[in-house]
Amino acid sequence: MSARLPLHTRVLIGFIVGSVGGALAFWWTRHGGDASVVNGFVDTIAHPAGMLFLKFLKMLVLPLMFSALIVGITEIGDIASLGRVGLRMLLYIVVVTSIAIVVGLVVINLIQPGVGFDQATRDALLAAHSADAQAITATKPSLSGVKIILGLVPDNPIKAAADGDFLAVMFFAVMLGIALVLKPTPATAAFKATVQGLLDLVMKLMELIIKLTPYAVAALMFSLTARFGTDILEKLGLYALCVILAIAIHMFVVLPLWVRTFGGMSPLKFFKGSEEAILLAFSTASSTGTLPTTLKVAEQNLKLPPQIARFVLTIGASANHHGTALFEGLTTLFIAQCFGLDLSISQQLMVVGLCIVGSIGTAGVPAGSLPVIAVILGYLNLPPEAIGIILGVDRFLDMCRTSLNVTGDLATAVVVSRHSGDAIPPPPDHERTMAREG
Repeated sequence: MSARLPLHTRVLIGFIVGSVGGALAFWWTRHGGDASVVNGFVDTIAHPAGMLFLKFLKMLVLPLMFSALIVGITEIGDIASLGRVGLRMLLYIVVVTSIAIVVGLVVINLIQPGVGFDQATRDALLAAHSADAQAITATKPSLSGVKIILGLVPDNPIKAAADGDFLAVMFFAVMLGIALVLKPTPATAAFKATVQGLLDLVMKLMELIIKLTPYAVAALMFSLTARFGTDILEKLGLYALCVILAIAIHMFVVLPLWVRTFGGMSPLKFFKGSEEAILLAFSTASSTGTLPTTLKVAEQNLKLPPQIARFVLTIGASANHHGTALFEGLTTLFIAQCFGLDLSISQQLMVVGLCIVGSIGTAGVPAGSLPVIAVILGYLNLPPEAIGIILGVDRFLDMCRTSLNVTGDLATAVVVSRHSGDAIPPPPDHERTMAREG
C-alpha cells in the first residue's frame, strides 16, 4: 500500500480487502472449491501473520502502561489536580457505562429475541458449545466491590505483571508516580528520566510496529470471514442484531452527544481522528492490544494533552468498557428470556450494578466478558453453562463491543481533557520536540 496515503486510510483499505477476500474464499469453498487450500492459507499464513502483529502489540502493553502512567502523573505534577482528574474520570466511567447498560436493556426488552426461543434450538446450541462453556465457567471472576478493591493492591508487583493483572500493575504505577511527585530529589529525578526513556523507546517501537497495521488488519479479517462467512450470524440473528443496534445507538448517538456537549469537539473530527484505533479494535477484539494505537491517535490526531491522554487511556483500557458492560447486561437478559425467566425491575437494576462492577474487572482481551456473564447468570439462579447459547456469534459481537470500548475510552479522554485544563502544565521541552518530529 502506498505510504503516501494516511495510515487510517490504509487501515480501512486493508480492512475492506481482507473482508472481501475472505468472503470470496468462503463463497468459493461453498461452491465446490477446495476447502483445504483456504484452510491451509488461513492456518499457515493469514492467521499467524495477524497473531504475530497482535503479539508485538501485546509485548508493548505492559511497559507502555507502566511508563505512561508514571510519566503522565509526574507531568500533571500536583496531587490535588491529579485527584480532580481521577475523580472526573471515575464519575464519567460510572455515568456513561450506566447509560450504555440501560441502552442495551431497553433494546432487549423492546425486541425480546429470547421470548419464545425454540427450546430444541436452545438445547442444540448448548450441546454444541458445552465444552467451551465449561471452560469459560471454570474461570469465576469476583463481582464483589470489596474484593476488586483489595485485588487492586498487588502482593507482588512483579508477579502481577507476569500474571497479566493490569489493574494491579497500574495501581503500583500510580503509587510510584505519586511518590515521585511528593519526593523531588536528584535520585528520584534520575528514576523519572529512566522511566521517560523507557516510554520514549516503547513509543518508537510502537511507531515502527504500527506501520504494519494495514497488513495485519487485512490478514485478521481474511481469517475471520474465510472461516465463517455470513453464516456467523445465521442461528442467532435477531439477538445479534439487538447487540449491534444497542452498540450503534451508544456509539453513534450517545458518545457523539457527550463529546460535543461536554468535550467541545465535533463528532466528525472525533471519529475521523479515532478511525484507525476503532478499526484496529474491531479487527483484534482486544482493548489492551489496541492501546498503543489508541494513545497515538489521541495525541497526534485528536491533539489531546499527552499527560491526560496517557493517564485516562491507560486506565481506561482495563477499567472503562462501555461495550462490554452493554453486552453483559443485554446478553444476561437474552439468556434469561431463553429460559422463560422474566426479570423484575429490581433484578434488572441488580444486573446494571453487576455489569458496572464486572466491566471494570473484565480483561481487555477477546471474550473477556464471558466469564462475568456466567457469574451474573449464577446470581439469577440460571445455569452458568447457558453462556454456550451465544458462543456461535460471540466472535463477531466481541469485535463490535471492543470497538465501542476503545471509542468510549477516547471519548472519555476528550471530555476529561476539556475539563482538566487547570491540571495541565505546559508540555516539557522533550514533548514539544517529539510533537514537531511527529
